[in-house]
Amino acid sequence: MKKLKTIFVSKTFFLSLIFLVFILTWYQVFFKNDNSRFSNEEEITGLIKSKKVTNNKITLELKSKENIIINYYVDTYDELNKLNDVLYEGIIITAHGTLNQPSNNTIPNTFNYKKYLKSKKIYYTFKTDALEVVGQNYNIYYQFKHWLSKRIETIDDTGYIKAFVLGSKNKIDEDIFKTYQNNGITHLFAISGMHISLFSSILLFLIKKVHLKDNQAYKIVLLFLLGYTFLVSFTASVVRAFTLVLLLYLNKRLKLGIRTTRIFMYAIVLILLLNPFFILDIGFLYSSLTSFGLILFSDYLKTSNKVLALFKVSLIALLFSLPITINNFYEYNFLSILANIVIVPLVSTIIYPLSLITLIFPFFHPILKFFLMILESISTILSSITWFKIILPKMPWFLIIGYYFIIYLIFKTKKKGLVILLIALLLGYKLSFNFDNNFYVYYLDVGQGDSILLINPRSRKATLIDTGGKKSVSYNEFPPNEYHISNNIITFLKSINISKINTLITTHGDYDHMGESLNIVNNFKVGKVVLNCGSLNELEQDLITLLDKKHIKYSKCINQLDISPIKLYFLNSGEYDNENDNSNVIYLKCDGIKFLFMGDAGVEKEKDILNKYNISVIDVLKIGHHGSKTSSSKEFITKIKPKYSIISVGKNNRYGHPNKEVLENLKDSKIYRTDQDGSIMFKIKNNKLKIKTCSP
Repeated sequence: MKKLKTIFVSKTFFLSLIFLVFILTWYQVFFKNDNSRFSNEEEITGLIKSKKVTNNKITLELKSKENIIINYYVDTYDELNKLNDVLYEGIIITAHGTLNQPSNNTIPNTFNYKKYLKSKKIYYTFKTDALEVVGQNYNIYYQFKHWLSKRIETIDDTGYIKAFVLGSKNKIDEDIFKTYQNNGITHLFAISGMHISLFSSILLFLIKKVHLKDNQAYKIVLLFLLGYTFLVSFTASVVRAFTLVLLLYLNKRLKLGIRTTRIFMYAIVLILLLNPFFILDIGFLYSSLTSFGLILFSDYLKTSNKVLALFKVSLIALLFSLPITINNFYEYNFLSILANIVIVPLVSTIIYPLSLITLIFPFFHPILKFFLMILESISTILSSITWFKIILPKMPWFLIIGYYFIIYLIFKTKKKGLVILLIALLLGYKLSFNFDNNFYVYYLDVGQGDSILLINPRSRKATLIDTGGKKSVSYNEFPPNEYHISNNIITFLKSINISKINTLITTHGDYDHMGESLNIVNNFKVGKVVLNCGSLNELEQDLITLLDKKHIKYSKCINQLDISPIKLYFLNSGEYDNENDNSNVIYLKCDGIKFLFMGDAGVEKEKDILNKYNISVIDVLKIGHHGSKTSSSKEFITKIKPKYSIISVGKNNRYGHPNKEVLENLKDSKIYRTDQDGSIMFKIKNNKLKIKTCSP
């Protein structure tokens, strides 16, 4: 035992192990090829691990040769209800369909579904045409989980008990959950170290009532926690919490005398050795960093004042988790410190224990609902206060290292004043964007639509030309799916430190160009709006109604726009009898590099522009109408000779865009397509052009 203690307390062994695991994790996750055992299967048989229902879509995580996501779309509510009854954890199904490889995000700094699946060791999705139940696994684990899930659904219609017990937040009202996100308290509804601690404390309290010795009590708690880890399918944060409890117990039992901070690091090392892909799991990163911070600064947290203690806990959690928050959401609501002080005690001392009690004694449910009503009301009120929100751009890796190094200095020197250095570091980085002398043009991938972002040098004024948009269509009995691609645009804007769209330009009133304008105006600050020439359609009138309500200025059919130091010229060649030819066609020149944005303008307008304006060689052309044969005539392309041509088009779109004839006309131009290249960035400085893509 002494030899074991000598090894584990050795600083050399400790640092060598951390370095080795770091290298192995980095290699496994970022460099090693994904060795999937699937190839071109059209039929997959496996066991259901989890199920999620969204409108008419059933998503199953299936355990087959390896884990895979199965997506199946139902036609009627009757079919949905029947499948809901027979598809659950432990059921074995055979699915027929098409294997698909998930894509990376194609708008920079937005949610990466492929990376998310990789964190769960999933490399493929499967679009299912038909599925059938072929058997059932009678493992007691799956039977108990199904029974527990059904019992919770019978008892509770709010979704909170399921969130607290099984970690599934799908049933919590979407609008209410957004208020939790705004207030920075979603960690309360994801099973983590806090829940494990509360659960363990309740269990220990009950066990000690039967006068068992501490050693026996801890063994029983560990067995329960191990079973619970199985129950929640080895969720990363729960695995971390259980591993830490286990190692702390062994440290005490074997009298190794290893410091808690080192025990914590050994727990992280062990977890990453077992599953290096946990390093991609945001929940794991959040819980690990905040827990480590609370352990490291445990002496600082000691106080008899409970409110002050909660404030200190919230502050430490904020300091250690802030880079993760910034690099995933790009803003922070400093009111969340107050929200945690108010809401954490409410959840941890009343709502969470009451949820467990209600699970056993359902007649407590009205009392639980009363406290949940209080919780939701507080969260809604706090979420409506926006004064304390600040946008913080994505942090590069070297800044994150510097940030945590300053925290290390605070711990070593005990100088709390160094917190000011942390604030200066973040604010200094935020302000550094104002010294960026580059001009940026982003052609954002919004599917079958257009959206182009212009960022001015130094002033960082943002001009958005079109928003993209896809009509939500109801399917049979089901309501339309509410999905806004512009939420990704807003996320991207925040990630590059843009807090306002100074000018929103709509080239014309088609939905695929301005369908998301209402969502953007409702959820992001907009200075003014410019509309095209011609009559207004219903969508444009809806936008104007919203602009009037929000007191946002708008103009129509203008000739030029000064976005100093650059001017945008609107090539108005008359009014037409169709919306496409009434598109705002915009010309700009920056550092000698000429851009032309065609909207959906067709061949007739192209001819009129050539006749009315003296346009020669264009460096970067945004192709009209997504590469349709109605635009980009040979005469027009031959005249303007674009060096680069951008086609904004949806993958596998039903229109067959871009047209082969158009591609032939562009054979002397370097073509970029959003369906193949994702978003395309042009950076201009000193007459030089740098191009970067965000490929799928």
